[in-house]
Amino acid sequence: MATTGTAMDIAAYLRQHEAKPRLRFITCGSVDDGKSTLIGRLLFESKNLFDDQLSALERDSKRHGTQGEAMDYALLLDGLEAEREQGITIDVAYRYFSTDRRSYIVADCPGHEQYTRNMATGASTADLAVVLVDARKGLLTQTRRHTYIAALLGIRHVVLAVNKMDLVSYSQEVFEPIAEAYRELAAQLGIPHVTCIPMSGLAGDNVITRSEKTYWYTGPTLLEHLDRVELDAADASAAFRLPVQWVCRPDQDFRGFAGQVATGSVSVGDEIVSASSGRHSRVSGLWLGEKSITRAGEGQSVLMSLSDEIDISRGDVIATASRPPEVSDQFAAHMIWMNDLPLLPGRPYWLKVGTRTVNATVTEIKHKVDINTQEHLAAKRLELNEIGHCNLHFDQLVPFESYAENRSLGGFILIDRQSNATVAAGMLDFSLRRAANVHWQALDVDRNARARIKGQVPRCLWFTGLSGSGKSTIANLVEKRLLASGHHTYLLDGDNVRHGLNNDLGFSDEDRVENIRRVAEVAKLMVDAGLIVLVSFISPFRSERRMARDLFAPGEFIEVFVDTPMEICEQRDVKGLYAKARAGRIPNFTGIDSPYERPEAAELVLDTTALASTRLAEMVAERALTLES
Repeated sequence: MATTGTAMDIAAYLRQHEAKPRLRFITCGSVDDGKSTLIGRLLFESKNLFDDQLSALERDSKRHGTQGEAMDYALLLDGLEAEREQGITIDVAYRYFSTDRRSYIVADCPGHEQYTRNMATGASTADLAVVLVDARKGLLTQTRRHTYIAALLGIRHVVLAVNKMDLVSYSQEVFEPIAEAYRELAAQLGIPHVTCIPMSGLAGDNVITRSEKTYWYTGPTLLEHLDRVELDAADASAAFRLPVQWVCRPDQDFRGFAGQVATGSVSVGDEIVSASSGRHSRVSGLWLGEKSITRAGEGQSVLMSLSDEIDISRGDVIATASRPPEVSDQFAAHMIWMNDLPLLPGRPYWLKVGTRTVNATVTEIKHKVDINTQEHLAAKRLELNEIGHCNLHFDQLVPFESYAENRSLGGFILIDRQSNATVAAGMLDFSLRRAANVHWQALDVDRNARARIKGQVPRCLWFTGLSGSGKSTIANLVEKRLLASGHHTYLLDGDNVRHGLNNDLGFSDEDRVENIRRVAEVAKLMVDAGLIVLVSFISPFRSERRMARDLFAPGEFIEVFVDTPMEICEQRDVKGLYAKARAGRIPNFTGIDSPYERPEAAELVLDTTALASTRLAEMVAERALTLES
């Protein structure tokens, strides 16, 4: 009987633990403000450490500690060897603990400016932020930076932990001005709920228990506030949204759609709509794991079946029929740039929003933000950790809601198409609303009709190579050969186009990207007109050459790499451009102080050191005519 009773007690305890509300919060602030020490002390005093963790802490404190013979609680969070050696936080450290009232997930975020992207990652899922400041230093640049990012990512509750009060004799005269200055900052950024607490993470003052040393402070301790803070409750009137993560079809008789309910709730029998297609149906079944349920709410991961066979796939959004989300392909958004290489408008990326991945381009940087003053600054690029307000273009319509209303449908990441690295995180603000009033106009005369009357198969011959490689010479010879055989052509040369269409562009990386984007779009129009278009541009970046290729149908784009060594190009340099570039008189010159990325899979590679230009031109023309036949 005792065994049964014990088992029942354990089961009841586990059920009670599972039912606790969960709070996710971050700690952030400037370097050496004591974030890791504070959270380590919180874990220690709330008795959320196992015996082996305590033993490891004692051992590591002797080896890496900074507190003499005393425990160094920061070591509970600083897991990387480099962190322990330097006494700083680099990566985001996640820890889990609970009290009788709540369970917690805490992310200890790094303080160094170079790791701002890590802080943004931790803040993206947090309900509350604990911002630490050193009582001796007050508000610093990184304090403002982290608070701005927290506000941008929708955090509405902030605790200002004025730490290291033991080093200023627990002075109220030190604490109050810091608290007041921070309240003003939070009000400017639109953070409605701020609680300021004087504490010492190292000594434990006002972390879990009230300190007599701050007798003048009458507010809660940190843990008291975390236990009692009332977060914004889920909006019971919010429309139902289910981003589809997986289409489940175990056999021909069943088709279900799996995903996590982002907002609202749904019941069996409710009418729903596919946001992408606009087609309606009704919910015929809901499952939570293997259990059949009649209703599902926000945060639950469910499987849904419908009464009709409608086209729904991964990335679509199933929504309340009477209140579907908006769809668009052009947006205004805030972005935090997270890559060492800069963001260049016009360069193509992959963008993941909700459960959908699309091709996306930043068409314009409206401004970047000075995080210290919130001033809007003009910008043509974003560097690592900079925040900008940008316009985005997707290659397809996507269902969305603003990030302020729905994190799941409004938050996104940008992914580099070459490295697959995440290069930015962003928040959709609103649609530019062009998708609703700009449509493709139906035309009776199409590409095939234009090509037939010319008696040819249109395509784009894209010549790339260093300045002086012989691109323009060969392209000119190819056009003469094609014209002599009765073909309709046009040659777009880099220098010539810069006299007209692109005369407003310079030679920065940003302008080079835009230069190629415009020319690629013109070349696409010319191919649509039935022409064989020859493009002779240095086009130094693989990303833009791939972007150009993606505009065309398979087989329409032929990349011709004119492979001439740098020293030969310099010998042929009748304009003296290389000499001027080496003397520093021409900045951003390809091959000197701006890179040329060699093609990896060009259809044709022309060795100008082995064959004459006339023979190389014949090879290109023969390739084009062979493909045509």
